[in-house]
Amino acid sequence: MHIIAEKIGDDAESGMVFKQRKPIGQKYWESQEHLQDQRLVTTRILWLKGLELGVNQGPGVDSYHRYIYIHGTNREHLLGSPVTLGCITLSNQDVIALYNSIPCQSLVWINPI
Repeated sequence: MHIIAEKIGDDAESGMVFKQRKPIGQKYWESQEHLQDQRLVTTRILWLKGLELGVNQGPGVDSYHRYIYIHGTNREHLLGSPVTLGCITLSNQDVIALYNSIPCQSLVWINPI
């Protein structure tokens, strides 16, 4: 169980690349070629905070301090595959819709597979 601790990217254009939670001023298809092959954080960020001590909260497992997000991706063709180090990726269109539909502090249940 998590909550949406912070929402980042209110007015960012779809495909905008974020580094350290700040837009870099380029969409992923405009970025340098070597960046296009990386797992990029794009469009919107919903920063998660774990609510279960020892599971997703606390030393070594803390979702918030590990920068675990729900975010857009430059690799939409890989959605549904385990390709991140803990984040949940959505299509850029879907992350905008989700971002606009839920407030901070909303509960998020992540069902482990």
